Amino acid sequence: MDDVRARVDALRAIGITPGLGTILVGDDGASAGYVRKKHETCESVGLVSSHIQVQAGDPPAALDEAVAAFNEDSSIHAYIIQHPVADGFDFNAALSAMDPGKDADGLHPTNLGRLVLQEDGPVPCTPAGIQAMFVHYDIDISGRHVVVIGRGPTLGRPLALLLTTKAPGANAAVTVVHSAVPDLADLTREADIVVAALGVPSFVKPEMVKPGAVVVSGGISWEGRRLLADVDESVGEVASWITPRLGGVGPTTVAMLLRNTVEAAERSVS
Repeated sequence: MDDVRARVDALRAIGITPGLGTILVGDDGASAGYVRKKHETCESVGLVSSHIQVQAGDPPAALDEAVAAFNEDSSIHAYIIQHPVADGFDFNAALSAMDPGKDADGLHPTNLGRLVLQEDGPVPCTPAGIQAMFVHYDIDISGRHVVVIGRGPTLGRPLALLLTTKAPGANAAVTVVHSAVPDLADLTREADIVVAALGVPSFVKPEMVKPGAVVVSGGISWEGRRLLADVDESVGEVASWITPRLGGVGPTTVAMLLRNTVEAAERSVS
């Protein structure tokens, strides 16, 4: 966050205040909580933020109008459509309608294509946060076997692409599996690094992990107001390193979101 704050200060010094927009579709409590946290963090580092709420009962065109509004708003340098959206709305269509230069989540097809081609562009926030954690904690994954459990468009798939790039915190051999793979535990026990990205509480158990492996709990789910991780806490007894329950993937995801926003504001200057 210190780097983000310094870059925000430099932009504000030349009269530009980076702006992040959020669009929330429906009344999912967990998603609303994520959005609030993002706005609170924006304020703490000097960004401005704006929010558009689309109600679950609104016509689908309401989401299109929200996207168009942020595309045209010069004070918003980047924005997100909080995933998932309420039933009856097309997340992928809305994503494609975004200005790819304002894509704070790095999920627009153009930006995912840039990731595939290893060109500069916003990187999906949770994968980027996981990579940053590897760098911060000096976990060298170059040439090592990573098993990613989960193939979702916001985490599992882009993470697999990111970790195979030739970069710090990457350059790994990556296998992507999912809950329908037979004998999945046989594959995870071969891994040097296991990343859980399913959103299934306590899916990863100690018997699925090779002693000494690195384990990242990337997916989460909710039970009322209680946050549940994909990795059972007992996995810490066999892993050499495991993401902390507090201060883990969530805060790094928000940090990468703000970084993407600041970089969009910097591009607007150049």
